[in-house]
Amino acid sequence: MTLSRRNLLAATAATSVTGATAMTGEATAADLAYDSPATPATGARPRVRTGFDRLAADGYGLLSGRRVGIVTNPTGVTPDVRHIVDVLHADERVDLTAVFGPEHGFRGTAQAGGSEGSYKDPATGLPVHDTYGKSGRALAGVFTRSGVDTVVFDIQDVGARFYTYIWTLYDCMVAAVLAGKRFVVLDRPNPVTGRAASGPVLDRSLASGVGREPIALAHGMTVAELALLFNTEFVPRAAGRPAELETVLMKGWRRSDFFDATGLPWVPPSPNMPTPDTALVYTGTCLFEGTNLSEGRGTTRPFELLGADGIDRHWSAAATELAAAIGLTGVRFREAYFAPTFSKFQGKTIGGVQLHVHDRAAFDPVRTGIALLITAKQTWPGFTWRPDHWIDKLTGTPHVRTMIDAGAGVDEVAAAWQDALARFRRVRRGYLRYG
Repeated sequence: MTLSRRNLLAATAATSVTGATAMTGEATAADLAYDSPATPATGARPRVRTGFDRLAADGYGLLSGRRVGIVTNPTGVTPDVRHIVDVLHADERVDLTAVFGPEHGFRGTAQAGGSEGSYKDPATGLPVHDTYGKSGRALAGVFTRSGVDTVVFDIQDVGARFYTYIWTLYDCMVAAVLAGKRFVVLDRPNPVTGRAASGPVLDRSLASGVGREPIALAHGMTVAELALLFNTEFVPRAAGRPAELETVLMKGWRRSDFFDATGLPWVPPSPNMPTPDTALVYTGTCLFEGTNLSEGRGTTRPFELLGADGIDRHWSAAATELAAAIGLTGVRFREAYFAPTFSKFQGKTIGGVQLHVHDRAAFDPVRTGIALLITAKQTWPGFTWRPDHWIDKLTGTPHVRTMIDAGAGVDEVAAAWQDALARFRRVRRGYLRYG
């Protein structure tokens, strides 16, 4: 007998668990029997089992008899770093018929604001449909033309409202309602913990692709928890009714876990998110996208390096002084010089700072980001906001920009969003599924 690629992959496919019990995150017989693959980096079995692991251990029961399409990217991997599309395609129990690519594309090669387009995946022969920039009826049309009846979502998030994958999730849920499709979310960890939400809450008047609905800048939720929140609070408003939603929770994840505690392999969710350390600072330092300073794109430490042509050591000194004055904890600032290979200041050596987080539990990325914006404006005469006021889309409010322009301090700026944040925290509480 000829050993086909499909049979070869099937012979080595991983297994995991789901169903009604998986909704609670409790162990099942399938969980206890499942021999989780070891991670290549450590040789150890991961402590956390993802939603996909649990789905597979249960024999893909949720997908039985369904024509399945999956929204995923390079982060959709098993603990032994096989891509779940390859695993599902090789398994005769699953009728996988389509793949849907988000921003950066299914294989993750496109830079920010781009995608890979639609094509046939050379590894599996499956059609890959480009969903980036599509929503509502247009996205529903993509689902309808694909011929699937169940859409599965499995992408690693990083915990920031302006990271677009959670809005891909939201848009796909709305489109699934409009197209009459069932929707399944396979959970993965929030890599920067599921601790209390922080930062400003989006004003709907500033809704965009980096924030569709009013959630906090650092939401502190997993994608499955967000899906549950979206489905009750927001999807009916956009689609007329909730999605036919099922979530497959993780096993073993705790809200206090940073990503390295999970034992899972890290795959960059996008080209400028190379490590979990990047995700840790991203919620605060990505705000520099809204300025004329470099946020470190085009370097090996994006979002940890910030700077501009004409900035010298005064910024790092001022940031250190401000941190001490306002009790900013968990982070230090090093005077740094770098030459981005693309994006802002491409090929030019510029000055600035590098963030060094020395106490993750004490570090507040949003407050740190605001403090750095204030010090950049105070120490560099060339500081400007982007002319399109992109900072307002990132923060979800015009108040951060206008208050900094008016000379407000960090605590004063943060005080302006506390009422909305308290309301979001109350809503959020009802959708948390992990201790």
